[in-house]
Amino acid sequence: MSSIRLKNIRIFTNHGCLTEEEKIGSDYLVNLTVKADLSKAAASDHLKDTVDYVHLNRIVKEQMAIRSKLLEHVGQRIINTIFQEVPVVRAVKVRVSKVNPPIGGDVAEVSVTMSSER
Repeated sequence: MSSIRLKNIRIFTNHGCLTEEEKIGSDYLVNLTVKADLSKAAASDHLKDTVDYVHLNRIVKEQMAIRSKLLEHVGQRIINTIFQEVPVVRAVKVRVSKVNPPIGGDVAEVSVTMSSER
């Protein structure tokens, strides 16, 4: 089993429970790791035989664009969509981080990490 990782996908969107978060929006970072058998791609050198990271990035961007109150909710949607659209993926780990969260303190980010296997 091999893995493909997308590190620090930067997205500005409007997740959160507060009305202000919906109106103002925030910066987010998403880190994604998927596991799959990449031996066929290693031998063939063909994109069709691997997990296309452009496709993974599109899934993350599309799911992050749909408002959620909780980071857990958007994280699970990302996992579910990857499993639906990329059959070769056997496991997904995603970390969704809100940069400078409005929690009344000097906090660089708050993150939720979720993982799932088929």
